[in-house]
Amino acid sequence: MMSTRPIAVKSPLGKDVLLLLHLKASEELGRLSLFELELLSENHEVKLEDLLGKSVTLELERPAGKPRYFNGLVTRFSQSGRIGRYSRYHATLRPWLWLLTRTADCRIFPDPKEAESKTIPEILKDVFRKNGFSDFKERLHGTYKPREYCVQYRETDFNFVSRLMEEEGIYYYLEHEDGKHFVVLADSSTSHDPIPGCEKVPFMAATVESAARVDHISDWQLVHELQSGSAVLDDYDFEVSRADLSVRASVPRGHAHAKLEIYDYPGFYVGAYSARGEGTQGDKDALDRGQHFARTRIEEAQTDYEQIHGGGNVRGLAVGGVFKLTDFHREDQNRDHLVVASELEVQVGGYEGFDAGSKETLYRCRFSAVPSKVPFRTRRITPKPSIPGPQTGTVVGKSGEEIWTDVHGRVKVQFHWDRKGGHDESSSCWVRVAHPWAGKSWGIVHIPRIGHEVVVEFLEGDPDRPIITGSVYNGQNKPPYKLPDHQTQSGIKSRSTKEGGPDNFNEIRFEDKKGEEQLFIHAEKNQDIEVENDETHSVGHDRTKTIDHDETTHVKNNRTETVDKEESITIGGSRTENVAKDETIAIGANRTETVAKDESITISGGRKESVSKDESIAIGGGRTETVAKDESITISGNRELMVAKDEGVSIGEKYSQSVGKDATIDVGKKLTIQAGDEITLKTGSASITLKKSGDVVISGGKVSVKASGDLTLKGSKIAQN
Repeated sequence: MMSTRPIAVKSPLGKDVLLLLHLKASEELGRLSLFELELLSENHEVKLEDLLGKSVTLELERPAGKPRYFNGLVTRFSQSGRIGRYSRYHATLRPWLWLLTRTADCRIFPDPKEAESKTIPEILKDVFRKNGFSDFKERLHGTYKPREYCVQYRETDFNFVSRLMEEEGIYYYLEHEDGKHFVVLADSSTSHDPIPGCEKVPFMAATVESAARVDHISDWQLVHELQSGSAVLDDYDFEVSRADLSVRASVPRGHAHAKLEIYDYPGFYVGAYSARGEGTQGDKDALDRGQHFARTRIEEAQTDYEQIHGGGNVRGLAVGGVFKLTDFHREDQNRDHLVVASELEVQVGGYEGFDAGSKETLYRCRFSAVPSKVPFRTRRITPKPSIPGPQTGTVVGKSGEEIWTDVHGRVKVQFHWDRKGGHDESSSCWVRVAHPWAGKSWGIVHIPRIGHEVVVEFLEGDPDRPIITGSVYNGQNKPPYKLPDHQTQSGIKSRSTKEGGPDNFNEIRFEDKKGEEQLFIHAEKNQDIEVENDETHSVGHDRTKTIDHDETTHVKNNRTETVDKEESITIGGSRTENVAKDETIAIGANRTETVAKDESITISGGRKESVSKDESIAIGGGRTETVAKDESITISGNRELMVAKDEGVSIGEKYSQSVGKDATIDVGKKLTIQAGDEITLKTGSASITLKKSGDVVISGGKVSVKASGDLTLKGSKIAQN
């Protein structure tokens, strides 16, 4: 074996128990590194599980300066056969970040137990630490606004962190040390340092004999590729629905077609950043974030505008580092460059006992670079999960509440896949609710209540943008009508809140069973109906109306009520009827009015009562009739007055009674006629006058006094003529 090896292998088996035969190391900014190792060992019984998942370090000698390290975790290890006295092994090394491709989750950031929203860098570090990794460095110089709502949905942790970094313009590279490596988060040209030992790298043509002994670059290809010159993004904020949220970012170039434009919608800079807020003024930082995203998009496109593709034998050219090219024949290339990708291949020679080709160790390096001052952005190749169809979730809210909503009628939802949600007001963002109508202060409103299962869809399939499109019943929340017994019933039935029970509800129900059709309306307390113009009720058959308390009807204009047949009104207590002007009652046939007790009728003006036929008045008790002025009674036919007991007539002034024909007074006992001055009985020329003084004057042509018995005349003087 070799006495001195250019690359040492440090593994859990011990140093140089495994010997490197061939290395292919691929690295790229913002992408996982891949180290493929072909190894030899005199140990033919290496247990594969002793290396799987363990850290392995390669120590590469350099012509000058410190060695370069390659560190990674063994993600694949195999034994393939034998070469001479050596067993042949193959190992794949990956950074610890690769392990995130082997873990997936569904969760919402920030964690419900955390009150504060988190920036993307904070979310990245949370994911790293959750998986037990702390070997990362942060070299970020940008400002990142917290996201109030960020969903990882059915994706690996690696996919999740990768797409978040690509969205925000963050990328990463690796720094290797003896025994470990670090993931370095970067976002600007100032995030990179010169490569130790490769601060300057000369360009040497492949024909130069000394080139083999010096780390150098022998191939340098400068490429300019036409790219879009500007990016325009737009988005929508429902709180300020007419606001112009479009943003533009441009990178001017001096070539034809430099004004080519990329337009995209939605820009995803509204919503996730203000999803938990309860304001009504919209996302005030939307334009600033939109400008950041537009700038990131155009910088992403412009990353490929000027590229360098090169090669050589340089061993220290690490991705994420900066080097200065020297001795190139085009002067503007002798400047600082950022290594964005590299592929180093090492073939170790000089092993005893088998024919492995050259006895020397060969180094071949291919790389890509960009000017160090040009912002680098990783291309957005990591797909964001899309939710193509609806899901269901449970409406949640604050403990002790039955309805939890905001000024927009939004609610919170606990998704079935959310393991960390607390089934409370922190479980999700505020989720908008779709309604059949939604106008400006008009429409239809049904706010889902805590415990309801709702149907949730996602705008553009984006997990960060949920919207409720319906509700469904389940085993706990069953339909209001027993099914399938009442399958012909449909309707709307609510529940009184708070603490309402099954008997506390408002309802409109339709029964469509043939022959039993019904529209049922139930108001748990008040029912108020407002009709600004006409209202028409048409009832094909009977109508029953029951009012447990008072009823008041106020008709501000005329009222007409027509009953084609009988009408019966029963009043258990008193009744008062006021008519401000005339009242006319027309009865086509008979009318019977019964008053169980007293009746009082007061007429301020005149009264006229006309009875075409007979009138009969029966009064069980007393009757008092008072006429303030004149009373005139005209009877076209006979009149009979019967008084079962006494009758008294009192006249304040004159009394006149005229009988057209005979008059008869029949008194069963005494008849007393009394006058204050005199009484005169007169017929024709005969009269009898009784005066107050006591004089009685009988006057007539012939006076006859006849007695069937005795006739007695008494007086102080009796005169005869």
